[in-house]
Amino acid sequence: MIRVAICAPSASLPRELAEQVQHVAAGYGDVELHFHDQCFAEEGHFAGPDEVRLAALVECANDTNYDAVWFARGGYGSNRIAEEAIARMGPAAQGKIWLGSSDGGYLLGALYKAGIGRPVHAPMPLDIKRDHGADAVEAVLSWLSGDTAQLEPNLDGRPTAAFNLMTLAMLSGTPLMPDLSGHVVMVEEVSEYLYAIDRLFFHVTANLPRSVLGLRLGRVSDIPENDRPFGMTAQQIARHWCERTGIPFLGEADIGHDAANRIVPFGVTDRDASLGLAGFTLGKPRSWQ
Repeated sequence: MIRVAICAPSASLPRELAEQVQHVAAGYGDVELHFHDQCFAEEGHFAGPDEVRLAALVECANDTNYDAVWFARGGYGSNRIAEEAIARMGPAAQGKIWLGSSDGGYLLGALYKAGIGRPVHAPMPLDIKRDHGADAVEAVLSWLSGDTAQLEPNLDGRPTAAFNLMTLAMLSGTPLMPDLSGHVVMVEEVSEYLYAIDRLFFHVTANLPRSVLGLRLGRVSDIPENDRPFGMTAQQIARHWCERTGIPFLGEADIGHDAANRIVPFGVTDRDASLGLAGFTLGKPRSWQ
């Protein structure tokens, strides 16, 4: 049995969505989900005050009853508690898989930098509300059960990391930022003007190490309409800044803010091995750095 603790380091999750996720999980007898009560706390934008979100995250991290920690949703807020959370994590956290995306990228990056467990870019419970949202939840449950078909198709044995573009830009230059030298970096974005996408690529490409192996662009969706055309597509923007900074542009990535968001374990992925918990030795992630 794979036991997964779910907490909300950013914004809260409606209870009815948690019930829908549990309904999907009932079809996976080898995966058991436990929603921490903190997921449903609310204080302004956040799933409870910083100290409440921090305590729940650390509790899940250090509880030996759980094999993985899944972030309930993004939104905003995990960066406010990430550094302190890392400092409080004990030996049990080393043996866990960490699942999330969007704002959860702050934590995935910080965990990767600290060498704690196996960070994994993946759909989150909130995705159940999207069109075909059950597919997103099933992708995670299936991968945890050992299904490599849920992996992003461009993973090729080279170290890889995946982020929301805004999250990666905000990580850059902070104590949470991992060293992405020798990595393929995948990024995606949602609900940003194209001029903002251009601004983000200006910042990200300037701050990635020159030894980065390349960049892949996932889906850039729900782009607002500006008062004038920007004149470049998202991919043209990515190519432009990669060319200016000497970073190889490697093409598309199958990730995004949608139910089709594919799974990207940070580090090296062995497609010939059954991943999820089946390919993860406690305390010793499989070839992840």
